[in-house]
Amino acid sequence: MPLHFALRTPRAKDNSAAADQFIALPGRGGSAIMLIHGLTGSPYEMGFVARHLNRQGFTVSCPRLANHGRSLAVLKATIWEDCFDSMRRAFVTFREQLGPDVPLFVGGLSAGALLALLLAEAFPTDIAGVACLSPTLFYDGWNVPWTHRLLPLAYATPIGRFFYFKEESPYGIKSEGVRRRIHASYGDARLDGDGDFARNGYPFYPVTLYCEMRKLIRHFTRRLPTITTPVQIQQAVEDDITSPRNSEFIYKKIGSPMKELVLLHNSYHIITADQERETVAENIAAFCQRVLDRRTPAALAPLRERDAQPI
Repeated sequence: MPLHFALRTPRAKDNSAAADQFIALPGRGGSAIMLIHGLTGSPYEMGFVARHLNRQGFTVSCPRLANHGRSLAVLKATIWEDCFDSMRRAFVTFREQLGPDVPLFVGGLSAGALLALLLAEAFPTDIAGVACLSPTLFYDGWNVPWTHRLLPLAYATPIGRFFYFKEESPYGIKSEGVRRRIHASYGDARLDGDGDFARNGYPFYPVTLYCEMRKLIRHFTRRLPTITTPVQIQQAVEDDITSPRNSEFIYKKIGSPMKELVLLHNSYHIITADQERETVAENIAAFCQRVLDRRTPAALAPLRERDAQPI
């Protein structure tokens, strides 16, 4: 991912109306799920998984992170707390729409996975389980250059706020067909150009946002032991951005008594849109069902009996 420099903040089209749009699919079953996209992405990167789960009966909501879909000038001023607050508000609204009796799950991709788990900490009795997809803690994938580690130093300088990453192939995607479609949008993109950010996400990633991601990661890792909601973690063995070490770290440190780790073998980082996206969706649906099965009185009674026994 090469770095680009722009002394003047890019002022490309700010499509505020489109930025407020999100995916919402009413379900016919008794469960619901809220899916959170990654930084600089869009709800549409969760679209396949959302539709698949909706066909399984889930009511699905895919809200948009704060300031995403708007201009780079607006995006680069975003702090991680803005993103979390936008998801907290979206969750509260979704929970109120569903009513208290509908089991509600939360899932997230990359940074969205961290936000989903932080929501589970904030609302432990309202979230039935979390689908944690390609979580990002360490930028240690095979396509991340070693110079990536120097970015916090660049950010500390007066000119650090004027640097941007340019997304390049493979774009977190192993599928050549999907990769070609992304390249058609990202390949010739310019910092001062227009683009459908609300749908396609951003071809440029502000270094300011990367530094905010590091702050989110520090906050998240301190909170991991306090998160007890059931969790399923899915990640590709060949993840080009974050290695399976990320998922293994969360699996070991999280306080959840029910936790699963699933490794995929034919995808890169954006597993919700890559070659195993159907497998990812099916894994989430099966995990949600296992959680619901454990919540039935028959399944919970033995646990209560064991808890009641004297030590």
